[in-house]
Amino acid sequence: MKYSSWLKPGLRIKRWILTGLFGIAITAIGLYPAMNQWLQTKFNITYSVLLIILGIVLIALSVINANRSLLSILGIHDFSELFKYRVHEKYHLEKACKIVVIGGGTGLSVILRGLKKATSNITAVVTTTDDGGGSGILREDLGMLPPGDIRSCILALADTEEYMQELLQYRFKEGYLTGQSFGNLLIAALTGIYDNFEEAVAKVHEFLAVKGRVIPVTAENIHLCAQLKNGTIVKGESKIIASVIEQSSPIEKVYLEPHAPEPIEDALTAIKEADVIILGPGSLFTSIIPNLLVKKIVDKVSKSDAIKIYMTNVMTQPGETDRYSVCDHIEGIENHIEKNIIDYVMVNSEGISKELLHRYKEDGAEPVFLTKKERRKLKRRGIKIIEGPYIEIKQGYIRHDADKIADVVINLYKRG
Repeated sequence: MKYSSWLKPGLRIKRWILTGLFGIAITAIGLYPAMNQWLQTKFNITYSVLLIILGIVLIALSVINANRSLLSILGIHDFSELFKYRVHEKYHLEKACKIVVIGGGTGLSVILRGLKKATSNITAVVTTTDDGGGSGILREDLGMLPPGDIRSCILALADTEEYMQELLQYRFKEGYLTGQSFGNLLIAALTGIYDNFEEAVAKVHEFLAVKGRVIPVTAENIHLCAQLKNGTIVKGESKIIASVIEQSSPIEKVYLEPHAPEPIEDALTAIKEADVIILGPGSLFTSIIPNLLVKKIVDKVSKSDAIKIYMTNVMTQPGETDRYSVCDHIEGIENHIEKNIIDYVMVNSEGISKELLHRYKEDGAEPVFLTKKERRKLKRRGIKIIEGPYIEIKQGYIRHDADKIADVVINLYKRG
């Protein structure tokens, strides 16, 4: 919401407050003769009563219209709508199904925006292996966990105005802070104040009125490493894709250093209590699998009775999942955790324009669609397919349609 869009309602609120104060003054003038015996003889009591009535009417109009102006800033246009909104918030969102989404990156934050409209019981368990860009600088300089993916997910779940979102996403364009986002710096500052990354994230939740929770998968300083098919070992998430492309050798496997980090307890609790667990969407080797390499996390997911959904990417990712099919993505997960934890796979079936596909293919990306052979293979393995038109185009980029995905997930939960 731009500044100009809430300026006029703000002025209306001021006017109605002044009207209310005027009403109070008139009421006081009317009441004073009624309480003063001498003035009753000099002042017509009828005028006094009329002033009192006029003052009360002005006060009532002031309260009603000031509240309406305030609600209009929030996008609520009448009191019945406010009642419906509060009922929806209290009895629907807060009592809706418990969803845990595991991953990181842009894909995760996109679907969180849709899910928060359906439930307030969302927990995003986010990878902490990022060591590039602004997050990497803060990680190296301050010894803190990388805040980038955490920030994006918090903003996706936040109940704030657009200008606040723009402020926290703002990236500095010059000086020592070039490329750094204001939101990252806010988390860094709070980490310094409380000397605890988890507590800093919790304070940001309070500040932004977040629906749900965003939890780093671990509080330990972990690094993502990759072994390429040619045997090369690459340490550091930000270096992996570049090494794959430079050496023309795909990823064989990824692993963490240290190998057995302890997860954050709240993440384990959320998984245990979940009705639905979603893996992805997001980068297979650098966003999804790193969370599952935290052994206690994957053990808890495996034991959970929740509906488990793997949400495939719409397009392959150059240097990471080149020419990967749907089954290749699933096998990539299972080869790392040596377990089958997927009940459903969600795949887009909506066609993409030739012009847009050409642009993506120039960068080495291809659409991820199901083949007949894969359908048979997934059926034999007992993995159910959820297929549909799950994409939207934003500013020339292909994204998951968050609202459609939320509807599918909630309906799947309701069907049991």
